[in-house]
Amino acid sequence: MIRTILKANKWELMMYFALTGLITLGGFYLLYGEVLSGESRQRAWTYVGVVVLATIVTGYIAALRLQRKIDLLDLNMLKVSKGNLTVRMPEADDASFGRVYQEFNVMMDSIEKKMRLLQRLGEQEVIEKEQASERAVIEERKRMARDLHDTVSQQLFAMHMSASSLPRLLEMNPEQGRNVLDQLIQMSHIAQRQMRGLIAQLRPVELEGRDLSAALDSWFPDYCRQNGLKGVKELELDGGISDAIEHQLFLVIQEAVANVVKHAEAGLVSLSIRESEHQISMSISDDGQGFLQQAERPGSYGLSTMRERAEKLGGQVQIISKPGAGTTVRVFIPKFPNESEGETE
Repeated sequence: MIRTILKANKWELMMYFALTGLITLGGFYLLYGEVLSGESRQRAWTYVGVVVLATIVTGYIAALRLQRKIDLLDLNMLKVSKGNLTVRMPEADDASFGRVYQEFNVMMDSIEKKMRLLQRLGEQEVIEKEQASERAVIEERKRMARDLHDTVSQQLFAMHMSASSLPRLLEMNPEQGRNVLDQLIQMSHIAQRQMRGLIAQLRPVELEGRDLSAALDSWFPDYCRQNGLKGVKELELDGGISDAIEHQLFLVIQEAVANVVKHAEAGLVSLSIRESEHQISMSISDDGQGFLQQAERPGSYGLSTMRERAEKLGGQVQIISKPGAGTTVRVFIPKFPNESEGETE
């Protein structure tokens, strides 16, 4: 948008230069036009053409120099909008642009410091919530252990007692014995399913000491296979992401893929994570039915949750979707170099 406006202003500036040259020549002609005749008149028109061409060239060069300086500002503003907060403007020879560049750098220093603080607070909040969640999980496991003892364990004990008396019952009443045997087999299948369900609830889906890459290698293909999806994964991680950011990214991925299963009716989902020096970018795409972004739809709560998780760490979420063209969720989180303990304080 800025470049389009600047191109229009460039031609406008060239027209002003040419118009200024024509006005100057017109005034010269009004004052000294009577003395120009014959060959002098021809030389005068040649001079007019040279002056007009020179003013146009001068205007173009001046507009081009102005465009380069504003193009640099536009490019850095675009980088900032994509989440790169380490962008700074170089020193400018022009005093006016030098002041603008300096104010831009001061503004970016302030934004980066505030974003660092926001990210630290977000990480601290995530860690505190994780600790509270771990305590809740321990309590839940204790409760489920009691449930196991009160339900499945007693049911297995009853099955054992019935099975112990089954041989004698088969001798006395074979038909009734076979019925009891069928019931025991059915009860064993039910108990086995219940036990698997309880084990699945006890097994966490969090990182649990693993890094993000190892957790996704284990969780992503299994989840896609269980839900009839073909999963494609591409990770470029250098291991420089903090535990809190990895935790939030893992939760965002779980939320996004769950939305694909619930609403997209897709057959393919692709996950891409790239870590650069100053930014972490993630993309989750599917080939599903898509949706109109202007309209409210089921699952919008999940989308808002993803935005909140990214914003806690100073990042942003972009959602691109059209009906029949699938959906892409992009997450950008700024990455700052590690600071020493003194700087942190």
